[in-house]
Amino acid sequence: MPQISNFLGIIIRMFYDEHNPPHFHAQYGEYNCSIDIQTLAIIEGSLPARALGLVIEWAIKHKEELMNNWNLIEQQKPLNKIAPLQ
Repeated sequence: MPQISNFLGIIIRMFYDEHNPPHFHAQYGEYNCSIDIQTLAIIEGSLPARALGLVIEWAIKHKEELMNNWNLIEQQKPLNKIAPLQ
């Protein structure tokens, strides 16, 4: 599972052999969730409110890059790293 970003203890990953809708995975300690790239809604799992807010802030800034990575996944190509939240 390729790690595409890491910031403030939050790890962002995307998996090959995934299903629609386009999404990414966020992990913070023992918490995990999947987030829809288009709507930024949680598909599955949970994060503490503060961590979720940071992930959403990051995803808003990098939505286009996330979709580009999703397209790379569909083509089974290597993913690009995405800058952490500053």
